[in-house]
Amino acid sequence: MGKQNVLRVAVDPERCQGHNRCKMIAPNLFELDELGHARVVGDGRVTPGLEDRARLAEANCPEFAIKVGQA
Repeated sequence: MGKQNVLRVAVDPERCQGHNRCKMIAPNLFELDELGHARVVGDGRVTPGLEDRARLAEANCPEFAIKVGQA
Protein backbone atom coordinates (compact mmCIF):
# COMPACT_ATOMS: atom_id res chain seq x y z
CA MET A 1 0.00 0.00 0.00
CA GLY A 2 1.24 3.48 -0.86
CA LYS A 3 1.50 6.33 1.58
CA GLN A 4 -1.63 8.44 1.63
CA ASN A 5 -1.11 12.02 0.53
CA VAL A 6 -1.69 14.35 3.46
CA LEU A 7 -2.16 18.06 2.90
CA ARG A 8 -1.23 20.69 5.44
CA VAL A 9 -1.96 24.38 5.54
CA ALA A 10 0.44 26.97 6.89
CA VAL A 11 0.14 30.67 7.63
CA ASP A 12 3.08 33.03 7.27
CA PRO A 13 2.62 35.35 10.26
CA GLU A 14 4.86 37.98 8.66
CA ARG A 15 2.49 38.29 5.69
CA CYS A 16 -0.90 37.90 7.38
CA GLN A 17 -2.68 41.24 7.75
CA GLY A 18 -5.88 39.91 9.35
CA HIS A 19 -8.27 40.01 6.40
CA ASN A 20 -9.71 36.73 7.72
CA ARG A 21 -10.82 35.41 4.35
CA CYS A 22 -9.24 32.05 5.20
CA LYS A 23 -11.27 31.80 8.41
CA MET A 24 -14.48 32.63 6.54
CA ILE A 25 -13.75 30.08 3.81
CA ALA A 26 -12.38 27.26 5.99
CA PRO A 27 -13.27 27.80 9.65
CA ASN A 28 -12.26 24.23 10.53
CA LEU A 29 -8.70 24.90 9.33
CA PHE A 30 -8.00 28.40 10.66
CA GLU A 31 -8.44 30.31 13.88
CA LEU A 32 -7.61 33.85 14.88
CA ASP A 33 -5.11 35.07 17.44
CA GLU A 34 -5.76 37.91 19.88
CA LEU A 35 -4.92 40.48 17.18
CA GLY A 36 -7.20 38.92 14.56
CA HIS A 37 -4.42 37.31 12.53
CA ALA A 38 -4.89 33.80 11.20
CA ARG A 39 -3.14 30.70 12.42
CA VAL A 40 -3.75 27.05 11.63
CA VAL A 41 -5.86 24.83 13.82
CA GLY A 42 -3.75 22.09 15.39
CA ASP A 43 -0.85 20.95 13.26
CA GLY A 44 -2.35 22.29 10.03
CA ARG A 45 -3.40 18.90 8.72
CA VAL A 46 -6.25 19.16 6.22
CA THR A 47 -8.90 16.59 7.05
CA PRO A 48 -10.40 14.61 4.17
CA GLY A 49 -13.12 16.57 2.44
CA LEU A 50 -11.60 19.98 3.21
CA GLU A 51 -8.91 19.96 0.53
CA ASP A 52 -10.93 22.22 -1.79
CA ARG A 53 -11.58 24.67 1.05
CA ALA A 54 -7.88 24.76 1.92
CA ARG A 55 -6.94 25.57 -1.68
CA LEU A 56 -9.71 28.17 -1.93
CA ALA A 57 -8.41 29.85 1.24
CA GLU A 58 -4.91 29.89 -0.25
CA ALA A 59 -6.18 31.40 -3.51
CA ASN A 60 -8.21 34.08 -1.72
CA CYS A 61 -5.52 35.39 0.63
CA PRO A 62 -4.67 38.90 -0.61
CA GLU A 63 -1.33 38.79 1.19
CA PHE A 64 -0.33 35.30 -0.08
CA ALA A 65 0.15 34.23 3.55
CA ILE A 66 -1.56 30.84 3.16
CA LYS A 67 0.32 27.86 1.74
CA VAL A 68 -1.10 24.41 1.09
CA GLY A 69 1.23 21.50 0.46
CA GLN A 70 2.04 17.88 1.08
CA ALA A 71 2.93 16.93 4.61
